[in-house]
Amino acid sequence: MGKVILGIGFVCILIGVAVMLANRMGIPLGRLPGDFTYKGKNGSVYFPLGTSILLSILLSFIFYLISRFRL
Repeated sequence: MGKVILGIGFVCILIGVAVMLANRMGIPLGRLPGDFTYKGKNGSVYFPLGTSILLSILLSFIFYLISRFRL
C-alpha cells in the first residue's frame, strides 16, 4: 500500500511540473478557449471544458500507444 501511495504522489509531482513548464512555454492550460468562468458577487465557478477535452485526447493517444507497443 505504501508503494502505491508513493507512486501516486510521484505522478502528481510530475503532472505539476508539466503544467508549470507548459505555462512557461506559453501553453495556457486552464485558460483555453472553451474554459468557462463565472464570477458573481459571493463566489466564482470555473469549468475547464476546453482543457478537459485536450487532456482527454492527449491521454487517449498516450494509452493507445502504450497498448499498441506493449510486448
